[in-house]
Amino acid sequence: MLIIPAIDLKDGKCVRLKQGRMEDDTVFGDDPVAMATQWVEQGARRLHLVDLNGAFDGVPVHKDVVTAIAKAHPNLPIQLGGGVRSLTTIEHYLTAGLNHIIIGTKALENPEFVDEACKEFPNSIIVGIDAKDGFVATHGWANVTETRATDLAKRFADAGVSSIVYTDIAKDGMMQGVNINETVNLVRACGLPVIASGGVTNMGDIERLKPYREYLLGAITGRAIYEGTLDLATAQAFLDG
Repeated sequence: MLIIPAIDLKDGKCVRLKQGRMEDDTVFGDDPVAMATQWVEQGARRLHLVDLNGAFDGVPVHKDVVTAIAKAHPNLPIQLGGGVRSLTTIEHYLTAGLNHIIIGTKALENPEFVDEACKEFPNSIIVGIDAKDGFVATHGWANVTETRATDLAKRFADAGVSSIVYTDIAKDGMMQGVNINETVNLVRACGLPVIASGGVTNMGDIERLKPYREYLLGAITGRAIYEGTLDLATAQAFLDG
């Protein structure tokens, strides 16, 4: 199980939002490449990039920055979400050196697109499921639907996706702990590797997640490692033990 640092990109800077609100951001750096290098030096084995502007606009906004990060760390697995709405965008990012592309909003609106992407780019597609109170949210979390997260996960159980990133919006950026129950329910519903996201705050959260490491590919953390309530190297060593 991996501890995966998140680098959320907004207007070219590294930020963290609270519950996905674009107006409620904290800037942690203006050099995303340097930030990526910082986490790699602390032992990160995978990075999670989010094009926040892209998620809201529906088109990639940070292509150049993302490509620069990939070029700086060519041997590091990198996953990215935000603004991925076409096969052309997926191809661009994979060609630029990324390993996994996360399809979020489009996965709900057009699940056949995920099927097509999995066939075109085997082992490279991750479905991002963001939920509030168990229901899927789309378009940068601006729209909460009537579709249950577990039902959407089941839809892609046999589609060929490499994993699912599950984010509990209520927990994201709030430093209030992980919603383990909902995350485990999702794992059981779809049988796919799941990456937990939202609420990882300190070693207590890592300790609570460890018993489920058989089911979890990783846990994404952002604000906690930026503000120092969680040490990346310590957390990864604990999970490896």
